[in-house]
Amino acid sequence: MVLWIRSIEDRRAFRCLFYLAVLYGLASWLVYVVLHMRHVQPLGMDAPLNRFSEARAVEHVRQLTVGTGGRQEGSPGLELAAQYIKSELEELARRAGPSYRIEVEESLVNGSFSMYFLRHRVTLNYRNHKNIIMRISSNISEEHDSSFLVNGHYDSPLGSLGAGDCGSCVASMLELARLIVDSKWVPPQPVIFLFNGAEELFLLGSHGFITTHRWRDKIGAFIDIEASGSGGIDMVCQSGPSSWPSRVYAEVAPYPMANSVAQDFFGIIPGDTDYRMFAEDYGKIPGLDIIFVLGGYFYHTAFDTVENLIPGSIQGRGENLIRLVKAFSNSSLLLNEVKNSHKSGKSSGTDERAVFFDYLTFFMVIYSKDLSVILHTLPIGILLLVPFYLTFPNTALVSFLWTLVDLLKGMFFHFSSLILAITIPVIAAVVRLLFTQYSMSWFAHPFLAFLMFVPCSLVGLLLPRKLWSIKEETYYWGAYGLYVVLTTVYVMSGLSGGFLTYMMSLSMLVAWFSYSLSKRNFGNQSIRSLAGYVVPLIPSLVYSVYYGGFLAQFVIEKMGMMGSLPQPYGYFVPDVVVAAVVGLVTGWCVGPTLPVVSQWLARSSIIKFLLQITVVGLALASQLFPYSTDAPKRVVLQQTFVTSDSSKIVESSYGFSVVDSNGLNFLFYNSPDAARWLLNNSVLSFKDEYLSDKSSWVALYPVSFLFTGSLKYPARTDEILEHYKDFPSLSILETVPLSENGQRRVHLELYLGSLSQIWSSSINITGPLANWSFADSTLPEPQAVSGGPPSYICRLSGKSHENWTFWLEANTSEPLNVDLAVLDQYLTTSASELKSLFPEWADITAFSTFYSTYRF
Repeated sequence: MVLWIRSIEDRRAFRCLFYLAVLYGLASWLVYVVLHMRHVQPLGMDAPLNRFSEARAVEHVRQLTVGTGGRQEGSPGLELAAQYIKSELEELARRAGPSYRIEVEESLVNGSFSMYFLRHRVTLNYRNHKNIIMRISSNISEEHDSSFLVNGHYDSPLGSLGAGDCGSCVASMLELARLIVDSKWVPPQPVIFLFNGAEELFLLGSHGFITTHRWRDKIGAFIDIEASGSGGIDMVCQSGPSSWPSRVYAEVAPYPMANSVAQDFFGIIPGDTDYRMFAEDYGKIPGLDIIFVLGGYFYHTAFDTVENLIPGSIQGRGENLIRLVKAFSNSSLLLNEVKNSHKSGKSSGTDERAVFFDYLTFFMVIYSKDLSVILHTLPIGILLLVPFYLTFPNTALVSFLWTLVDLLKGMFFHFSSLILAITIPVIAAVVRLLFTQYSMSWFAHPFLAFLMFVPCSLVGLLLPRKLWSIKEETYYWGAYGLYVVLTTVYVMSGLSGGFLTYMMSLSMLVAWFSYSLSKRNFGNQSIRSLAGYVVPLIPSLVYSVYYGGFLAQFVIEKMGMMGSLPQPYGYFVPDVVVAAVVGLVTGWCVGPTLPVVSQWLARSSIIKFLLQITVVGLALASQLFPYSTDAPKRVVLQQTFVTSDSSKIVESSYGFSVVDSNGLNFLFYNSPDAARWLLNNSVLSFKDEYLSDKSSWVALYPVSFLFTGSLKYPARTDEILEHYKDFPSLSILETVPLSENGQRRVHLELYLGSLSQIWSSSINITGPLANWSFADSTLPEPQAVSGGPPSYICRLSGKSHENWTFWLEANTSEPLNVDLAVLDQYLTTSASELKSLFPEWADITAFSTFYSTYRF
């Protein structure tokens, strides 16, 4: 009889699990459709001229990628792209009606400044980077009129065609400019399109515009268009300095994709955008940073092609942009912002930031930071009344205190469930890695992350209810109280989120009321009563799946470029991070249902079933390869030529680095042809003698700090002489004594030789440096490279027939040590052959570096 009763309870539990699986499965399908913009219909080449057309924009992307062969600084394709953009804009200007005043110009920018990037200080000195600028206004507009700026960059990173980053941005801007002209809409205030040509070199194009251009003081608001992937949702990742831009976006965007939490955590991502130049470092101009955030597998790789753009993404972006341009240029605040942001450095917005979020791109919710303090703390009042509610009409102090203890017990109980939901997947991830040869199996197979970690995360959520008994009401109010406390902590921290837990707590109140009514009608054990609790939670649960599903996918994609950490612990980090994120997401997606659902599911049969699924997922993960052409592994190949003067090669080597946890031993084990080629069919060695330190990668500083465990192997020294005759070198123009104790100013000249595809040059200075001519003669704080002496590093970029000249000032008689590294994109025949020997799933970013050292 007991066995029969258990069988019935088990069937009831599995029935509950099935219904919940269907609910979350449908929610996940809806979220997938939204995140990949399947609900947006792209318009074709034959679309009406008064509509934005993705097909027309994609044709621009094709011209900017296939037609140029890459738009890197120093490559011919960059100038081809500039001329293509300019010719398209000039054609628009020619056929615009008499109501328009359209100006198109090229602008060569020069400058020097210091900035923090990847938590390291870098000084940048640049010249002759080309911006293409278009200003569309009415025929009665004046030069001093307040303007709205749309910014995007047309240069691409090393080794990438840059279809997503940022050919898609330029194409969207070109189609947007065409739409303004062909729709006969004349902007009330001028609209400036800035196609900047040097974003990948640390935001140089936007810096040049905002510090030198004649229209820089006329910008009242801006939009920066960026791409961290090949499409998906076009998220507002940063907004400010005031709440005005985000409010405009919320009012007019037909496909709102925005989340104020993104700005709170934007600094974690290894990168930056031109938004920084306009809204933070210079001008304090109100604006939006709108970024393609999915398809990150292809970001900064050779796979960033037209074919890998996510359909519907550019269409959704374009329809948002045209509404935003019209709204901003019609706004009376545009003039006020010009006066305030440039003169006082402050914005005229009523508050610094707003709290906002979209609901599956269907609509957007926004409210001020001040209002969020009130709204997000209201549930605290309810929480404080709970002990009185639970003890009424018994008002004895002892009863009240016992009820308060129960409430705290419920909070701790739910908190334990959420912690176990994160901890158990992390343990599963670590255990798997102890018995397998590689990490990140989920990278090319994202479903594996959910198959492995969601079931065991559910085990963590159910385990406390299985091991310890707790009253349903105590558990419910404890869970509610925990979400209220988390919301309050978020408010007190001054961040712009907290809406997720706030939404959870509100929906739980409604669900509990509905559940109480259902129990009266159907009883405590009825599936209808369970539905009475879960159904009111559905809007909140769907949003949690949307929010959490995006976060999990984003993290999975970005793990391929977050840097390689020192072994052996670095091997575990990506799997631990993904397991923790999936556990966290599972916790907040399922957590609000636990007070009621867990009493149905906290059974040995359910827990065993979930663990079995986890074991299947872990076993499957050990059989699947972590990379593919749809999820490539990023590899950096640097052929270094050490020179003694402008015509001699002393040494040459091939250097390798990776930017994820599967190190170079994994790469070469799975690339046997390349491994054999490197050492003439000998067994490739990973001994210390082949290690290279970060100083040999200074040409990529500060990106080189993402590398650990780099290796180098010998290469031919003579082959480069067939292509280049002269090599970069530094020479003294004059030395000016400043005092008798050896203080002096050394004037130097940098000769770049016959190199023709230079990306940038890096100068690393150690020794008694007191000042230099860069960054307005301002010396930044020193950096440490490979544990060596304090270094001062400056990157030089930009084409010119003239040599670079600068001075360094020493404050003692000790010599100044200068390392020069010039990155050129030309590859020798041997380097190209080596690159071709790696498998298709390896994305090889390859270049040549000319390295020399000096003492002055």
